[in-house]
Amino acid sequence: MISKVGQIMLYVNDQDASLKFWTEKLGFILVSEENHGPMKWFEIAPKDDAQTSIILHNKELIAQMQPQLNLDTPSLLFFSEDLESLYAEFKEKDITVGDLVTMPTGRVFNFADDEGNYFAILEKK
Repeated sequence: MISKVGQIMLYVNDQDASLKFWTEKLGFILVSEENHGPMKWFEIAPKDDAQTSIILHNKELIAQMQPQLNLDTPSLLFFSEDLESLYAEFKEKDITVGDLVTMPTGRVFNFADDEGNYFAILEKK
């Protein structure tokens, strides 16, 4: 039986730039950094919830090691208790954001990282 989601693999072109985006612009924390020869990765998580983390992997290296893997960006949905403030904060930090919209499940907006990968944030109180 699966008990929880532990880590989400995110394959990126520039690990250092991606780490900077997630930690400096989004406020995630660096949980750990692993470096094993050519293989290196960063584990990041939201500051207040490190139960599920994101692993930033080098897309090019993983493609060489395991060409059968699907390295597309996963569709991630984050939650926020104060969506309007977060939306304004992202705009102030020049993060690409979509419109703030109301869906049947609640208010939501999407945003892009510096590599053009899109993610969504849903208001959940």
